[in-house]
Amino acid sequence: MKKGILLGTVVFLAWVSLSYAVELGDLHGSIDVTYSSKYIWRGFDIYDDKSAIHPSIDLDLFGTGFGINVVAHRANSDEFENGERWDYSPYYLGSLFQDEIYATNYRFAYVYYNYPDTSAHTTKSTDLQELQALFSWPNIFPVKGLVPSYVLVKLWPSNSGTIVGANSASGGTASGWAHIFMLDYGLPIICPVTNMERTLNLHSEFIYNDGVGPNGANVDHDWSDAVFGISTNFDLADNLVFTPGIYHQITMDDSVNNDKDETWVSLSMTYKF
Repeated sequence: MKKGILLGTVVFLAWVSLSYAVELGDLHGSIDVTYSSKYIWRGFDIYDDKSAIHPSIDLDLFGTGFGINVVAHRANSDEFENGERWDYSPYYLGSLFQDEIYATNYRFAYVYYNYPDTSAHTTKSTDLQELQALFSWPNIFPVKGLVPSYVLVKLWPSNSGTIVGANSASGGTASGWAHIFMLDYGLPIICPVTNMERTLNLHSEFIYNDGVGPNGANVDHDWSDAVFGISTNFDLADNLVFTPGIYHQITMDDSVNNDKDETWVSLSMTYKF
């Protein structure tokens, strides 16, 4: 029932958006399909080193700052059917003090994490909810393209009496806070093959997990992991972009991930409209 309400809400909002788009002509967004050789999420190895596919759609509602994002996560292995997850997220974004050194971009979002194969079972449901607040400062460093960001996360079970809540076998809970510190840099280069200008997107993030175990595990309150990655965009056609990337995680907390090092490849195809 809950999954039906969520799906119905997303479909309704998308229908309303498309209706306005016919009238106003300014609905924008993107459709994306991403393959990852591993699905590492905030330090956790979700599918135990198995690859995954992540289709998504993002709608920018007429430049109002409001948007809707829906993304699915599915392992390319039969043993993780119950681990399929759909993320439904309305959000609002904007910016402040655009011409100042302390210019701030922000994004506030609510996310419902739905596991369709378990959400119908009240006590066995692993559905989660989350509030996010993201802030980034594009002008704060004198180096153009070097942008620090911070994300505050509050996660909790959709039902307190489930196996990711009070009935967790480990005695832990999915409820808690997380702090994500990121640093991105767009490094301009000349491609040695095409002799054309290109940008390498360098990414790093550091996560402090304040006791959040999305599977109900008993997780330490500690720095959990650091991730470093590099990616670049290839324009294949009008509004069609291919983005390959490679990422490496250094795990600092065994309660999040027993593997000290994780390396994976990401391949994304994005159509923008």
